Amino acid sequence: MEVKNIIERDDGVSQTFNWHKEAEKQWNDRAEMWNSKSREMWDDGSRCTIVPFLTKHVTKGKIADLGCGDGYGSYLLYKAGFNVTGLDLSEDMVTRANERVNDERISFVQGDLTDLPFKDESFDAAMAINSLEWTEVPYKGLEEMKRILKPGGRLCVGLLGPTAMPRINSYRRVYGEEVICNTMMPWELQKMAEETGWTYVEGQGVYKRGVEDHHIAQLDEELKQALTFMWIFIFEKK
Repeated sequence: MEVKNIIERDDGVSQTFNWHKEAEKQWNDRAEMWNSKSREMWDDGSRCTIVPFLTKHVTKGKIADLGCGDGYGSYLLYKAGFNVTGLDLSEDMVTRANERVNDERISFVQGDLTDLPFKDESFDAAMAINSLEWTEVPYKGLEEMKRILKPGGRLCVGLLGPTAMPRINSYRRVYGEEVICNTMMPWELQKMAEETGWTYVEGQGVYKRGVEDHHIAQLDEELKQALTFMWIFIFEKK
């Protein structure tokens, strides 16, 4: 069920805020900007370690890329030998993704992370990078990911850490304004996953420039997460 909040505009007129619809609109508006920089992020930037980390833990098979954006990360999974189905809330993103490659091993659909258009236990693995942040109730998204995975299936999730600048998208909530980015922290995702039928397999941090290995080598995982731009999880469905 979609949650709708009644908000009051400056002119005193009430209007309905629908998180799902607003998120879809905003990501359609951002599609061109995202498309212009996604390749650099996946090849050389903040996402360059994700596919190598995932392939350490997931054998070849059928994988869902949930919140795939313009599909470049999906394309890398395809090149790594997976059969890939990418999903994004933005129709514009999905159109761009479908233009990237034409092969039966990779396809893209529009859909909602909290109401996935896939059958139960239909995937061997899933990847969701910076996707759960844009859901109103992250638990619903995590439950949907569990539903579509086969028993023992593995999930790679990338969640923004405390130092990530994209968290600015949730800032205006402090003024009571409606936003489409939640404030879930990596430790909260891990706790929720472990409470709801997942096993935490391994994690890896992505840090801002200037953080070297020797700065964090002696820190425990909680402190490492506290310094991250993004924490990458591998979970296994029990």
